[in-house]
Amino acid sequence: MRKALLVGINCYDHFPQLFGCNNDASSVESVLSRNQDGSKNFECKLLLGSQPEQKICRSKLKDQIEELFKADGEIALFYFAGHGHIEVTGGYLLTSDAKRGDEGIPLSEILKFANESKSNNKIIILDSCHSGIAGNSIENQHLASLSEGVTFLTASTENQYAAEENGQGVFTSLLVDALNGSAANLTGDISIGSIYAHIDQSLGAWEQRPVFKTNVKQFVSLRKTKPAIDIEDLKKISSFFPTPDFSFKLDPTFEPEMKGRDEGMPKPIEKNTRIFSILQKYNRLNLLIPVEAPHMWHAAMKSKSCKLTALGEHYRMLCHKDRI
Repeated sequence: MRKALLVGINCYDHFPQLFGCNNDASSVESVLSRNQDGSKNFECKLLLGSQPEQKICRSKLKDQIEELFKADGEIALFYFAGHGHIEVTGGYLLTSDAKRGDEGIPLSEILKFANESKSNNKIIILDSCHSGIAGNSIENQHLASLSEGVTFLTASTENQYAAEENGQGVFTSLLVDALNGSAANLTGDISIGSIYAHIDQSLGAWEQRPVFKTNVKQFVSLRKTKPAIDIEDLKKISSFFPTPDFSFKLDPTFEPEMKGRDEGMPKPIEKNTRIFSILQKYNRLNLLIPVEAPHMWHAAMKSKSCKLTALGEHYRMLCHKDRI
């Protein structure tokens, strides 16, 4: 079972109004609820504080967070977009009815719910100011205290604000981009680790910096997208390249095109051209490169070879060990 509680709060009684948080939560709900092929992914609950008659009060949000982390399951995911607050007692997520910063939901309380949860994976994603303090020990705010299976991904450090641009949070815009496929590996899986890497690489040194804290033995896929290459074709990499540093010998029989052949060159052989088609896919995905030739066509026509890149060797090893 995969459950996600997605919260966006624009409307506040005693703090400045926000404008992109409802859109952010809705965007995350839209992309998380189903995989790219339309299959069901997360069972999502969306809470929006968009106007005075739709406020999200502290008691309601606390009850919903507690309920999320009570259940057993594969993943319990909590996403929040709204005001954040920090002081000597720690960090807080502000609800619509908060009159002062420490009347929000304490991040230490959310950490406690997650640490005690029986769900296999507990993921907390926060697009709020000062959210980088999340996950830190109550006794020592400079030390993270995460039980196994708990992960925090936040929009900024504890000393930074989380920016909005064009009606959407900068962090959440990158998060949704990652979930739509920008952070997928070749098999189409998107993990919280690859999402963080995508966001981290997308933000400059002078911008808000995302914070990632985790205690997991293995990353779980948050969403499936279309693989960059047919899985059966990918699995053949370990048969084409049986050992590390193996060079696959090519010749003109692998190239299906007749154009450009010198007189007397051997003609294409169908079995070889099918293999060459897969090797070209590997080349486009940076899994292999031609040796002593600028392109794969030249490698074939000049009877050169091709070899795996470091990324290609990584996938060769995974296929060899039957992990794909």
